[in-house]
Amino acid sequence: MSYAVDFASVSTTGLESSPVAEALAGLRANEARYFKNKYDHVFTVEPAESAKETVDWVHRILEQERHIVVSSRPLETTAFQVDGIRMAYVFYESGLSINVMYSIADTAKRAVGFKLSEGMEVPAELAAFKFARQKSKLAGTIRGSFFVIKNEY
Repeated sequence: MSYAVDFASVSTTGLESSPVAEALAGLRANEARYFKNKYDHVFTVEPAESAKETVDWVHRILEQERHIVVSSRPLETTAFQVDGIRMAYVFYESGLSINVMYSIADTAKRAVGFKLSEGMEVPAELAAFKFARQKSKLAGTIRGSFFVIKNEY
């Protein structure tokens, strides 16, 4: 069942099994607010088991680009297109959020982003990345990093 993320009233719906469910819900709401304000897009998520194609696409890019295999269980995902950019998000039980920004026309605008919920450790598979900190009213302190996608997917 899909769920439109409400950034005015943050809810842990779908994320309850995460040890950092509140922070992960805030991170998810932060993303929803961004897309609503910038693109007037309603950020709608669904259980990861219902969106295997999206999870597989994100995992294939991680594996082929950087040999990264995420050890945490995916809980929710979303995939949509705005302004010629294909977006995909996977939210993991550990508190990790991974997004893929894949520009359809411009190959220079293709990247994978990682965001860590407040309270979670950096996963071993992402230890090589440096994370910048950002404050969010909805999510507390978010740590983020990214890499540029070099191949076609």
